[in-house]
Amino acid sequence: MHGMLSRRFVLLAGVVVALNLALWLAAPGLALRRAIVLELFGPKMVRAQVHLRNGQDWNLDRGVITQVTPTQLTLREFDTKVVQIPLAATTKVVRFGRRVPVSVLAPRWHVVAIWPPFGPAQEVDVERIPRRHR
Repeated sequence: MHGMLSRRFVLLAGVVVALNLALWLAAPGLALRRAIVLELFGPKMVRAQVHLRNGQDWNLDRGVITQVTPTQLTLREFDTKVVQIPLAATTKVVRFGRRVPVSVLAPRWHVVAIWPPFGPAQEVDVERIPRRHR
């Protein structure tokens, strides 16, 4: 009986050590993937086209608003490219973590727009507002 108990203990200890080792080794790999995602889609990103497995395509554009109407947002990107993005009443605008109406968007605001190739922006995230607009 005592031998069986010690075998179970050794087996359990082996499983715990193996699991601990696997998690310890996996964490840096996960951190590396997270770092790559942050590098590609973080603050240095100017624009991206994303193709999902389900066949959906998305555009991500980061820039400064030069003009805005209820139906269109015009951005000047870091590399001076100007892009016009359709807007709709359904476009979600997020400012400091809170949802706000499209009508609050203003020139000189720094934003990231997420939109399908054909159709209005799904979301516009406000990253920075010039001091005089706050």
